[in-house]
Amino acid sequence: MGMATGRSGGGPQSEINVTPMVDIMLVLLIIFMVVTPFLQPGITVQVPKNMNNPEVDKRITNESSVVVSIPSDAQYYLGKRRVQKEQLAEEVGRMLEKIKNEQDHIVYIKSGVGVSYGDVVNVINEVRKLGVDKIGLVADKKQKNSTALNQG
Repeated sequence: MGMATGRSGGGPQSEINVTPMVDIMLVLLIIFMVVTPFLQPGITVQVPKNMNNPEVDKRITNESSVVVSIPSDAQYYLGKRRVQKEQLAEEVGRMLEKIKNEQDHIVYIKSGVGVSYGDVVNVINEVRKLGVDKIGLVADKKQKNSTALNQG
């Protein structure tokens, strides 16, 4: 009864019955929705090996630039002077007040390899509370000798 078309002949139909196709597509959609999250447990990122280093920003080396260094956990330096975590925002604010040009209101953050991510984020949050939108993360330039040592 459900397959009756209203025609008098019992021969083959020339029209596509869409209902079973929709059922199959919905089942496949549900299967893909359930399986897809398990296919990607983490994101793999290939780090480039032979990449040319970008040029160092000239503003980092200026005496008037604001560079916050974190060589290890809970050690903070502003320029070459060690500061406490509680005083960091205040000292950065003082240094930024001395900079006249608004375009040069950049705070550079340089972190050691073993420094926890949370320490870097805390410094970024303190700097952003001061109203600074330009924050530069500084990485050491790749040494030319290190590639020769790694290949040999």
